[in-house]
Amino acid sequence: MNAGRVEVRIHCVDLTLRHAFGISRFTHTIQPSLIVELNDGVVSGFGEATTDPYYGVSIPHMVSVVEAVRDQLQSSDWDHPAILWEMLGDRLAHESFVRCAIDQAAHDLWGKVHGKPTYEMLGIEMGGCPVSSFTIGLDRQEVMVQKLLEEPDWPIYKIKLGTDRDLQIVEALRKHTEAVFRVDANCGWTAQETIENAVVLKDLGVEFIEQPLPADDWGGARRVYQESVLPITADESCLIASDIDRCVNHFHGVNIKMVKCGGITPALAMVHQAKKLGMKVMLGCMTESSVGISAIAQLLPLLDYVDIDGANLLAADIASGVKVERGVCQFPKASGNGISHFQF
Repeated sequence: MNAGRVEVRIHCVDLTLRHAFGISRFTHTIQPSLIVELNDGVVSGFGEATTDPYYGVSIPHMVSVVEAVRDQLQSSDWDHPAILWEMLGDRLAHESFVRCAIDQAAHDLWGKVHGKPTYEMLGIEMGGCPVSSFTIGLDRQEVMVQKLLEEPDWPIYKIKLGTDRDLQIVEALRKHTEAVFRVDANCGWTAQETIENAVVLKDLGVEFIEQPLPADDWGGARRVYQESVLPITADESCLIASDIDRCVNHFHGVNIKMVKCGGITPALAMVHQAKKLGMKVMLGCMTESSVGISAIAQLLPLLDYVDIDGANLLAADIASGVKVERGVCQFPKASGNGISHFQF
């Protein structure tokens, strides 16, 4: 974009969830989120980053970080989002959430300026896309069953676990669907629990287990990788590009999150890196609006698995864009990331 022509606008929103959403660490009903808007005087690009207490990310902190680089953003000259991403490297090296929102917005603006979808600008052909899972947040067993029944006919359900009754939860859910299950313990298990649980979960139709151990338990991860009857996918253990190599021989696949790595630019590089190393690749989401979901969807054809149901978990979305209907992503006929009709 031409220097001196991009205006930075910040939107802070509270996303209300349809239901309380729980994982092994916490439960929440409101998801604060930051939307970064880059406007060139004609069109705007939008990107998103949610807060996350696990990583110490708050709205006030993210706003202060954006303000610190506002002048640089508004005076930078770039013709590809990856150039802007590199330009911000020194100042945002440890601010991946903010970097993600800026990078997504830059891609959205880039596509809109050229009148093409972002995936086309990136040289990606849309086709052969994996279907998304729908996430059942951790709660009382009867509540989790009810959540599943409210969203019937999804091909895949991702079940949040991390309790002393995990197997009973999966058994109860299995009675109501023949869909594929994936389970995510969010660091809530030990290595021994994982190995033992995997035997039962495999019989219950679980495809793989996501991040069963604490992120820094690499010895346990290696043991589970060798002994588990189910594949293991990294999430909290795989944040940035340098983590990919470390995950080899510790995990069978990686779940890449744009907010954790810094946006579309690094996520794309991590996808190619993981595939080169023979690992299965998944892109996941936070509980975010269609702004973030639509950005993630631009890489869909490159993936083995995807979990982008974040906007489906909201009581009300703040934008229109890529929609996930019973696991299938529906792309609008629009340029950039495809997002529009905002309600800030």
